[in-house]
Amino acid sequence: MQTQQLVALALALAALGLLLIAGLVLARMAAARRSERTLRHALDERALQSAALAAAAAARGAEGAQGGAKRATRHAPPTGLKGLLERFAHTGIRWLDTPFGRQIVAEEDRRLLEQCGFVDTRTRGLFLVARLAGAMVLPVLAGMLTRGQFEGSRYVALVIIAAMAGFMLPKFVLRRRAGKRRNGVVDELPLLVDLLRLLQGVGLSLDQSLQVVVNDFRGMLPVLAGELEIAQRQFTAGRTREQSLNRLATSYDNEDLRAVMRLLVQVDRHGGAVQEPLKQFGDRLRETRRAMLRERIGRLAVKMTGVMIVTLLPALMIVTAGPGVLAVQHSLGAAKH
Repeated sequence: MQTQQLVALALALAALGLLLIAGLVLARMAAARRSERTLRHALDERALQSAALAAAAAARGAEGAQGGAKRATRHAPPTGLKGLLERFAHTGIRWLDTPFGRQIVAEEDRRLLEQCGFVDTRTRGLFLVARLAGAMVLPVLAGMLTRGQFEGSRYVALVIIAAMAGFMLPKFVLRRRAGKRRNGVVDELPLLVDLLRLLQGVGLSLDQSLQVVVNDFRGMLPVLAGELEIAQRQFTAGRTREQSLNRLATSYDNEDLRAVMRLLVQVDRHGGAVQEPLKQFGDRLRETRRAMLRERIGRLAVKMTGVMIVTLLPALMIVTAGPGVLAVQHSLGAAKH
């Protein structure tokens, strides 16, 4: 009996030691994540401040003599709907790093926000507040609209379903927008590769090429130009080229985009001629796009077969067999008379 007790005590001590080690590891991982979020937040704030200072300097030069009054107006706290949104954003930012905030805005939600082009903490705070507001407002509206129609457990179930729908509605909107932007990245990537090849061929540096794409080709590349603008702003704020392009490379789950960003990082780090690699990469992207279009056309042909059978075949039968059927009816009628 004493041997069994010693064995049990040893196992309990070993389990306690493993729990302590696991706790230390988890605490260290949490501290590393917290420091990474703090650094990211500081870099985002610095980028926003630099962009605001640049915009203020440009506006100050254009305004001239009226700059003093307009600067006083600009530094005044926002009012109305804009001020309300700012207060909601600051409230959400304060909740983001809490355990409650990490449950509301999970890593998947942050990834969707990045895919939608929202990389600052302000939009994350607004998203958190939007989910909470939807979970509270939609049940109230559902209760007001269905007053007297449901009672007891049915009314409770309706309120719960409405709360869940209101909580998930902002995520559904984000997922739809993120899907459109992912498709936009696939469509715009061959053009981006060709533009970079041409700009590098005329002697521009990588930074100048990206700036030309951002400034002059935004209408042709609405998604990628906006993402490159964010990367340029982060690079200006103090991040390295690899860090600023790594977010774009990992956000959209696109292997071709990841390869292009790796190539740009290597060019920025080591230099060298990239016209030929970009040309080969662009040719491969166009071949992949042609294969994708052939596949879509094949699926569309199969779908159109069913549509033609349902819609065109009855009309064709009426046009071709209708006169014969009518002639047979007239002949039978004449034979009876």
